[in-house]
Amino acid sequence: MNQAIRPGPDIAQQSSGQLQLSVVVPTFNECGNVTALFRKLETALAGVAWEVIFVDDNSPDGTWQEVRDLARNDGRVRCIRRIGRRGLSGACIEGILASSAPCAAVMDADLQHDETQLAKMLALIEEGAAELVVGSRYVEGGNADSFNRARAGASAFATEIAKRVLGVRIADPMSGFFMIRRDRFEQLAPKLSTQGFKILLDIVASAHGELKTMEVPYSFGARLHGESKLDSMVALDFLGLVLAKFTRDVVSLRFLLFAMVGGSGLFIHLGTLFVALNLFELPFPEAQAAGALVAMTTNFIFNNFLTYRDQRLKGLTILWGLLSFYLVCSVGLLANVGVAFSIYDQEPIWWLAGAAGALMGVVWNYAMSGLFVWRKR
Repeated sequence: MNQAIRPGPDIAQQSSGQLQLSVVVPTFNECGNVTALFRKLETALAGVAWEVIFVDDNSPDGTWQEVRDLARNDGRVRCIRRIGRRGLSGACIEGILASSAPCAAVMDADLQHDETQLAKMLALIEEGAAELVVGSRYVEGGNADSFNRARAGASAFATEIAKRVLGVRIADPMSGFFMIRRDRFEQLAPKLSTQGFKILLDIVASAHGELKTMEVPYSFGARLHGESKLDSMVALDFLGLVLAKFTRDVVSLRFLLFAMVGGSGLFIHLGTLFVALNLFELPFPEAQAAGALVAMTTNFIFNNFLTYRDQRLKGLTILWGLLSFYLVCSVGLLANVGVAFSIYDQEPIWWLAGAAGALMGVVWNYAMSGLFVWRKR
């Protein structure tokens, strides 16, 4: 005799009312925080029909397994486990697009965001007062006292850059704690970058002032467990995002980061050339070759950890990737010289020919690197 499988109490409770809110939580090595955050959400969202979607980048500490254990016992918990890609912005985008509620909130799993503000944020959106509500550390009543001096200074500097260059009008565009109407997010999603960490800044800049926005104050808490999702390349990543949005996405964030890394490679090349000529007294051809080799190697490392962070090569694939990058850049150098010579032959303006050749080299290297070095697997 067949028996119907009856839903547990939490699933039955959720199915009886229309879902109001999806909370998206990007995670990486947050195993110790998952259950604690879920219990806090239960308390803060009492009386609200909600779900929480943990988007985990295949955490080595098994965060995804902890989420699945929760999900077996509570239908409000969902897990998206991402393999072979990284990035907080990409995780947030995937989580929101996979959500079911008309409103979606983004918050970290590190317990630094104030979940007690979620009900207030939801009410503002449901009442029509806002389409985007930002948890702000920099409006009256909020604070970021848990920041050390260096991080506080970096946050303030980045906020000022975003306001001046992109014309952003909110007090805390670097916040990782916000709520948005899902239909409005879906309209903006094609313009957003899956890279980087500042998803809110990307949303606000891409909306060009057309999102009705409010800010609510909250106190930024101290991290208890897990590790920060920020890395040493976040400053360059932020600059690339600002430049991409400043150009109205005419140039992609990934291309800008690739070009910026290439620009740093020029200085590394010249520095290596100087050392090889003056300290090791190598002949110029050998010194030039050493400079090119060192520059290509450092460019590969920076691109692997920044430009293609979400497709980062690991293990033995790094060696194959490096060899492929050498080959791509060697062909790119030929393209560079060929274009520069052709233009100079027609119009002998050295800087114009040089710039055109360099641009051709960057475009070639970027296109071929995406195809052969950091291709989607």
